[in-house]
Amino acid sequence: MMDRKLFSVAEALEKVQAVIAEACAKAGRRVEEVGIVGITKTHGPDVVREAWEAGIRLFGENKVQEAGAKIPACVSAEWHLVGHLQRNKVRPALGLFSAIHSVDSLRLAEELERVAEADGHRPQVLLEINVSGEASKDGLRPEQAAEVMDYLLTCRNLTWTGLMTMAPFCPDPEQTRPVFARLREWRDRWERDYGIGLPDLSMGMSHDYRIAVEEGATWLRLGTVLFGNRPTWRAGDWR
Repeated sequence: MMDRKLFSVAEALEKVQAVIAEACAKAGRRVEEVGIVGITKTHGPDVVREAWEAGIRLFGENKVQEAGAKIPACVSAEWHLVGHLQRNKVRPALGLFSAIHSVDSLRLAEELERVAEADGHRPQVLLEINVSGEASKDGLRPEQAAEVMDYLLTCRNLTWTGLMTMAPFCPDPEQTRPVFARLREWRDRWERDYGIGLPDLSMGMSHDYRIAVEEGATWLRLGTVLFGNRPTWRAGDWR
């Protein structure tokens, strides 16, 4: 783990961008196809401000409660929710985030549509797919996703733009490649089957983002590699 005192966000971002450029060149992709979501979990508004000054424009949070305390104290930026969303927190989540990466059930999709219509929100949503089959991971197994996809295609207030997955943590990042490749393959299959475009693939984190880029990621969820060790967050911080 990296100590925040030893590097700046700008320095870390420059190194990350170099890795992304190398991975894109290897995969025959354009660098512009890959976006960074700076995951600021437990980091305060000062880190968000430093990241903004370094050039990061899109930020992600895992928990609605923490985001609700942090975001009002931060510079104006776009925020995505990347962590599990409980249905009873849909209303505050839609007030904070322009995109939800973690739609993992029909009931959650229905609640998002209901609240979005009532409150006048038009969020992007990604369907979370548990490609690896790990019991500890959220998300739908690919063969269980049809019902939710059928519903998302009927929504007037949600824009379904792609898929998200979390790969198992592996000491050798290369071992995550099949997970990312399968998510891309499922995306391609569903685009053909449904006759739609699903441009967004949210996959790849600090330890495996190079592999994710090579396999087609369009949004990388990067925290530690940019911001270092996570501090402890307590309710009441940043108010």
